[in-house]
Amino acid sequence: MHIVLYQPEIAGNTGNIGRTCVATNTVLHLIEPLGFRLNEKEIKRAGMDYWEHLDVRRYINFEEFLEKNPGAKIYMATTKAHHCYTEVEYGPNDYIMFGKESAGIPEEILVDYEDTCIRIPMLDKIRSLNLSNSVSIVLYEALRQNNFDQMKLEGELHRLSWKE
Repeated sequence: MHIVLYQPEIAGNTGNIGRTCVATNTVLHLIEPLGFRLNEKEIKRAGMDYWEHLDVRRYINFEEFLEKNPGAKIYMATTKAHHCYTEVEYGPNDYIMFGKESAGIPEEILVDYEDTCIRIPMLDKIRSLNLSNSVSIVLYEALRQNNFDQMKLEGELHRLSWKE
């Protein structure tokens, strides 16, 4: 899977998303400009010591992202979408794009992706959910649809054993 962040603004959100990407073997794509530097301690704090294991790729703009990922099937997460994120079928190599915290994905991009725009249902009391929470919600649905391929599905106790 691939997560794409369009001009993310908050280091802590990107750090959390990076950690989730490491936990799920998901590539993280960052489209500039970023609202922070990747060496900021907030990134490392949120991503903990996992950041060094992250497959992260940076792009100057959306056009460069498209050029370097030809044929990518991109789902656009937006509050403006017609489809719920659970109504689509995700493939193992699909891209899920999220916009910057303050404005989302520009409508100039969205209009070309109407059929693959997806939304997370919510009440109308707020404009949107937190970016890192939104990424987790949609990514784990996509992973579930692909049977959590290569992921550990059972946990283990550290000091004790489960009772039979």
